[in-house]
Amino acid sequence: MGVSESATVDRVRSAGDVGMCPHRVAMEHVTSRWGTLVLIALLDRSYRFSELRREIGQVSEKMLTQTLQTLERDGLVHRDAKPVIPPRVDYSLTDLGREAAEQVRALAQWTERRMAAIQKAREEYDAAKG
Repeated sequence: MGVSESATVDRVRSAGDVGMCPHRVAMEHVTSRWGTLVLIALLDRSYRFSELRREIGQVSEKMLTQTLQTLERDGLVHRDAKPVIPPRVDYSLTDLGREAAEQVRALAQWTERRMAAIQKAREEYDAAKG
């Protein structure tokens, strides 16, 4: 288990024994900041690590590695390491990953479409609190 995964599990467990619900941990992986962006990017095509990092932008090498390992462990991402020189590793979605990515993309699209309403609600909330 990677550092990110163990921190996630510890955080969920400390939230009142709900850590025993594995679906909550998997949902956190899918809806995490970088998990969401990785899944959406891989909907288009497979990527090599450096291509994916450029596509997503502003993600450290360490965080992208941890995210890919977590999503691979959950069965959402396939890592294809080819035995060539120099080494070539491609990442793509599994069928399960494609299903999750389509759901995440739908939520991202809804958020984009409704951003004006969300911003208005924030402004009204802030004005009422101010």
